[in-house]
Amino acid sequence: MADLSQKDWTKQLDKDNNSVVLDVRTQDEVEEGVIPNAIHIDIYQGQGFIDELEKLDKTKSYYVYCKSGGRSGQACAIMNQLGFNNAYNLKGGFLEWQGDVAQL
Repeated sequence: MADLSQKDWTKQLDKDNNSVVLDVRTQDEVEEGVIPNAIHIDIYQGQGFIDELEKLDKTKSYYVYCKSGGRSGQACAIMNQLGFNNAYNLKGGFLEWQGDVAQL
């Protein structure tokens, strides 16, 4: 797992052809907008969160974010334990996001 600034996170994401953007916020937070092309799995689902992660392709790179960077850091740690080798946490999260915002 790596904690990346938005500059590094987006630069690495732009070059990565095997990437997935993962939003781990709550549904209420997601309704405020998401980083474009993100998939949503709420970390507060507990075992349900782990079950959903297990369905993902572990060979891909995951660019993970939450509201401020705390939960996404936890999500990256969980993903590493589950065998995901490439999980990158967005420091500052959606609160500090300066890029485009989409609606799910």
